[in-house]
Amino acid sequence: MPSPGPTAAVAGGLILVLAFGLAACRGSERGAASRDGETPMIAVIPKGMTHEFWKAIHAGAEGAAREFGVNILWKGPQKEDDRAQQITVVEDVINRGVAGIVLAPLDDRALVRPVQEAMRDEIPVIVIDSGLQGGDYVSFVATDNRLGGVLGARRLGDLLGGKGRIFLIRYQVGSASTMERERGFLETVKAEFPGLVLLVQDQYAGSTTETAYQLAENLLGRFPDVEGIFCPNESSTFGTLRALQESKLAGRVKFVGFDSSPKLVQALRDGHLQGLVLQNPVMMGYLGVKMMVQHLRGEEIPPLVDTGVAVATPENMDTDEIRILLSPDLSILER
Repeated sequence: MPSPGPTAAVAGGLILVLAFGLAACRGSERGAASRDGETPMIAVIPKGMTHEFWKAIHAGAEGAAREFGVNILWKGPQKEDDRAQQITVVEDVINRGVAGIVLAPLDDRALVRPVQEAMRDEIPVIVIDSGLQGGDYVSFVATDNRLGGVLGARRLGDLLGGKGRIFLIRYQVGSASTMERERGFLETVKAEFPGLVLLVQDQYAGSTTETAYQLAENLLGRFPDVEGIFCPNESSTFGTLRALQESKLAGRVKFVGFDSSPKLVQALRDGHLQGLVLQNPVMMGYLGVKMMVQHLRGEEIPPLVDTGVAVATPENMDTDEIRILLSPDLSILER
């Protein structure tokens, strides 16, 4: 089965957004208050505050806030494994009486209760990036993460000619987005590339570049004959890249990662990475805030929005479509 090209995948997400249109429905009391002259405050809560991905989410959210005349409160845990801190942030913004919450849940179970509390307090929640168990929220805006894993597997399989010894380096238990990417990768390897041998498929990189580096260094020492690697997020990709570079295996081991940062873009250009599966985090942050504004105004919004997925390669990385995903414009955060 041929993989969809980047254009088709990205366009699919935008077509889905446009297809729903705007229809009037009953708004919340907070939405009515905002129409009476108050400027709504919308809390945007990422999984963490340091990775380039979250900076792009922030830029998109800020762009929507300025366009639609609302304020955003950007606040989240410093580290992407601090479930307790993210729960505390959600509880804090509920107590502050924000008009709405746009949340990237760090854990698909741990954040269920705080989200339910917000909804009970008539504070609507839009979930972005990573799924949440149950359906007690207004809408879900995200990448088709399973498709991202499928495209990563196809890229790695094609690079290896369908045969070779590979690693799947996982991210973190409870992160719904990366678990879906890992599932898509494994299912596709097993269904479409039976000649790929998984040397590793149950090791977790953890939430930081450093823990990912330590794991990858250990795995490369144990399995020096590995021929291909897939990583499902920015920190696991960069940590593994460092381990490959320091062991002089960068470029020799075929490597497909996920998400983008300046150093990953340079590695793609240098041939140390052969593929990056890309989301559109600016669009994700923008639509999260835009749709919250629409909801507060009493407009109907879709329950699910796919923001698109594409694969950057050394061959296509300088095309307009891929370049804007590899290096999103974050200048709005400086103004």
